[in-house]
Amino acid sequence: MSEYPSNPDSDRRTRYSVSTQQEMSTCSRVLIIGAGLTGAATASLLRRELKRKIQIVMIDRGRGAGGRMSTSRSPGDPKCTVDIGAQYITQTETYRLKHASFYEELLSRNIVRPLTGMIENERQCKEDYVNYVAPLGTNTVVKYFLDQADADVRYNQIVKRVDVTEENGRTYLKAETDSNDNVDSSKDLLYDAVVIAAPVPQALQVDGIIKQSLDESDELKTTLEEVNYSSRYALGLYFKPGTKFNVPWVGKYENSNPCVRWISLDASKRGMESDSVGPSMVVHTSVPFAQEYLKTRRYEVQPLVMRHLKDIFPDLPEPADIKCLRWKYSQVLKGVKGQPRALVVKETPSYMVLLGGDSFTNSNFDGCLSSATTLTEKLVAFLKSNSKH
Repeated sequence: MSEYPSNPDSDRRTRYSVSTQQEMSTCSRVLIIGAGLTGAATASLLRRELKRKIQIVMIDRGRGAGGRMSTSRSPGDPKCTVDIGAQYITQTETYRLKHASFYEELLSRNIVRPLTGMIENERQCKEDYVNYVAPLGTNTVVKYFLDQADADVRYNQIVKRVDVTEENGRTYLKAETDSNDNVDSSKDLLYDAVVIAAPVPQALQVDGIIKQSLDESDELKTTLEEVNYSSRYALGLYFKPGTKFNVPWVGKYENSNPCVRWISLDASKRGMESDSVGPSMVVHTSVPFAQEYLKTRRYEVQPLVMRHLKDIFPDLPEPADIKCLRWKYSQVLKGVKGQPRALVVKETPSYMVLLGGDSFTNSNFDGCLSSATTLTEKLVAFLKSNSKH
């Protein structure tokens, strides 16, 4: 049975075993901005390394965990879901040994399993590879790491700035947030370290010590400003129980349509077909199409995509529900030069600020794990050398 929270989309507060204020004062305090794969894996690794000697707060602007590994529910039937972002995980020979423990852990808990259905027109990898799917949705991978991290996760919040502040003769970092949940940010902890595991353009919008530090290094600032992402629209189509699709594939790359790039039958892809739950389909657009309509409202884009989809599927059944989502930051087109996996923006004896994510390595699952591993190594080294330990 997979071990992730029964209600993982709600805020969760940390369950510390520390019982006294004196013990709490010995904990390192880390803020992670971004509850996608990199942020969640970093939090999980930090918890494993430092046990109860660390407090972890995570803030994400989304309504739930996952980032670009998001799974969306049908408004009419929450059991009918679709992977609206990342579709499957490809493990290549390069990372087979390096990340073997991650894959073994996820496989043993049935968080992921081998993808057995056919992917039509799949681009052949130069290395030996294995594709994996998450039977209950790709966001369960992120939720699993978050559960292991035992962190205080706060959604629907945006970190506006991170400042340096003094308290009891020590220097800390403090975050200022905008919230849609009326959370009293004045009760936030002071932090020894801040990690930004969000897309680089969002990281560059954080005022305070982040911008100040980047302004001190023209080379670093220019490098980060040159990071570029592709954009896509995604449609989640939810059908009534009993709907059938007579196709031999579970996923298909469409190479001839100017709009549609990817189509997947999610229940078939995951091996989770059910007579009682309707099937779902996800459609991703091509990058050129998304670029052309990037500033168009979603309700205007949706019928355009559906028109192209029906050119491919003339007998497409009428969906019970449709969701349209724009991925402004879909995949990394130009990453950080040298692929450093993570960068230290500012480090003093008292505090540390780091950046990480797939733009610092490769824009895939293993790239995020590589960044998370490097972030953790740098953080653990810093926190252990901090005067608290």
